[in-house]
Amino acid sequence: MNRIAKIFFSISALILSIPVWAQQRFPKPEFETGYVQPSTTQAAPRALFLEYLDVFVLIAALVIATWFVVKKRSRRGVMWTSVFALLYFGFFREGCICAIGAIQNVTLAIFDPTYVLPFTALAFFVIPLVVTLFYGRTFCAAVCPLGAIQDLVAFRPIEIPKWLQKILGMIPYLYLGLAILYAATRSEFLICRYDPFVGIFRFDAEFQMLLLGGLFLLVGIFVARPYCRFFCPYGVLLGWMSTFSKKHMSITPSNCIQCKLCANSCPYGVIEKPEEEQGNRRSNVQRLMTYLFFIPLWIGIGGLAGSMLHGPLSKFNSKVYLAEQLVENPELKNDPDYIDARAFVQSGESMDELVKEAREIRSQFYWGGWILGGFMGLVVGLTLLKLASHRNRHDYEPDKTNCLSCGRCMDYCPVKN
Repeated sequence: MNRIAKIFFSISALILSIPVWAQQRFPKPEFETGYVQPSTTQAAPRALFLEYLDVFVLIAALVIATWFVVKKRSRRGVMWTSVFALLYFGFFREGCICAIGAIQNVTLAIFDPTYVLPFTALAFFVIPLVVTLFYGRTFCAAVCPLGAIQDLVAFRPIEIPKWLQKILGMIPYLYLGLAILYAATRSEFLICRYDPFVGIFRFDAEFQMLLLGGLFLLVGIFVARPYCRFFCPYGVLLGWMSTFSKKHMSITPSNCIQCKLCANSCPYGVIEKPEEEQGNRRSNVQRLMTYLFFIPLWIGIGGLAGSMLHGPLSKFNSKVYLAEQLVENPELKNDPDYIDARAFVQSGESMDELVKEAREIRSQFYWGGWILGGFMGLVVGLTLLKLASHRNRHDYEPDKTNCLSCGRCMDYCPVKN
């Protein structure tokens, strides 16, 4: 555990050494009613301390979770760590800041030089990824509150057919691409707006979001962790890192006796069975080359489809939507109930300037649509390539990319030494 702790705390020291200072970037508004905006005061030192405390708790929880998974091989330890993470990061910290939403903060900081990236957002984004690169998805196993609340309700999980898992597994890639696109164009923090559990953590969600969160938990009774497996955009990044992890969780500490108990115990269907290479080597290579040849075609088709959808996608941007509304219905400028139109008129900006800005944003969505569609085409191509490939496997092994390191299979394995 000492070696794991040293790595984690070295990462934390690097992250926390990055100075990030808040600043007033926009002029204060002037009010016709005579209201005077109070002077801005700096946050109390305790607020900054709490931010550092959140990062420290994240690192400590990751150290403990990784120790339970890699060293102690304890499912019970993983479960109690997840309960703590749910109480602290979920209900106490009210789901903010979280590693999943930090994707948008990091994206906005890359594309908007005026945005000041909070160090907590950077830390929560980077640290789990680095840990996953070495030890697998222990963050998903016991530290993420969204995963913890779903794991606690997985009472009667059933295994979904493999073909359906592959299709639903495309959704997180699309969600990730859309979240990056909307954050890069300064349109919307999509992940935060549609987080199904943050309203439950804060006890203040609108009825629709409470209904969505309740639906995920209801489905989670029978389909283990539906959000983690089929929606979470951060899970895509963690899966990429986990694929290359050298000390990933192993099912058995020694030789596998092929009792199949691990495969039967896994609610996520990510235990790969022993498999012999099918057909002769030349035919397998030719098949792989064929699928590899079609990947550029998939990218092109996806990019074209994404660019054609840039119009509907751009309407989620408030500037684009407002420009379209005012061009089609000029009388809305005088509508006292249309707050956005009133704010636009009071800003003194002309319609030509608004339309020009909307066109620039739509142009960003056009090229962003190309990239998003090409990315999805690449995902489809690589998925088909993976389905067509086979490798010799003599034991039951976890799929490093999709395994959440929950430890259930270790508990069921009869080999203890």
